[in-house]
Amino acid sequence: MSSRWRRSLVVAGAGLALVLAGCTSTSAPQSASSGMPATGGGVSANEGAAPAVPKPGASKAPAPTAGQPGTTDRKLARSARLDVKTPKLDDLVSQARAIAAGAGGYTGQESTVASSATLSLAVPAEKLDGVLDQLAALGTVTRRELSAQDVTAQVVDTDARLATQRASVERIRALLAKATSVSEIASVESELTDREATLESLEQQQKSLSGSVAMATVALSVTAETAGVPSTSTDDSSGFLGGLAGGWDAFLGFGGGLLTVLGAVAPFAVLIGLPLGLLGWWLRKRRRAGAGEYPPEPVE
Repeated sequence: MSSRWRRSLVVAGAGLALVLAGCTSTSAPQSASSGMPATGGGVSANEGAAPAVPKPGASKAPAPTAGQPGTTDRKLARSARLDVKTPKLDDLVSQARAIAAGAGGYTGQESTVASSATLSLAVPAEKLDGVLDQLAALGTVTRRELSAQDVTAQVVDTDARLATQRASVERIRALLAKATSVSEIASVESELTDREATLESLEQQQKSLSGSVAMATVALSVTAETAGVPSTSTDDSSGFLGGLAGGWDAFLGFGGGLLTVLGAVAPFAVLIGLPLGLLGWWLRKRRRAGAGEYPPEPVE
């Protein structure tokens, strides 16, 4: 009886062990399956948040390139004015021409009169300061001005418009190659002519801006100064000689003033004196004629 009871306990324990083993094996995959999505879901959430709509201000504009305004590569059109005095006008003008040519520039307009000259010099912009120093050393500087105009925006705008216009011209040329009828060819050629004219105008603007940036202008004004003649005599206003010189100068001044007054009065004296003289002559003549008509009575 006891052995049968033991056998029943063993069988019951084995069955319980099998049941527990089945429960454990069943719950483990569920736990694993339930845990994996949680981890994967967290990754998916993070990955899905990246391509979401960016926050305001999160995206940054690309850094400006060297050709855009606001960078250190500015486009400046430089110019200067220099006024110089010198006792040797022609020599300074020749030296100024040589300085401009030596710097890789040239002389534009030039005007020379008896005692002054003006020159318009064009020199490379990077050599402008050195050229001004050389010109200033040729004489006495009375005026020096230096200015710079920022044309960066104009250069960038012209370059952009030029690229767009070139592409437009190429498109019109492609259309012209595909045109078949006479009316189509005439219409496309007219449009092509207008756009090519605009393209040439933009190219001239670009060339002018590039020239103003590459070359600086110098307006040079030169004035001849006359050397003062030193006095050989001492200016001593005291003593007998000083008084004599002063009196002589006063006499000459008085005589000159008197002659000036007489010269100014002479025309009026002639104008007034001539009629008065004629009137006096006529009165005297009449008086004599009256005395002859009535002779005095004889005394008895």
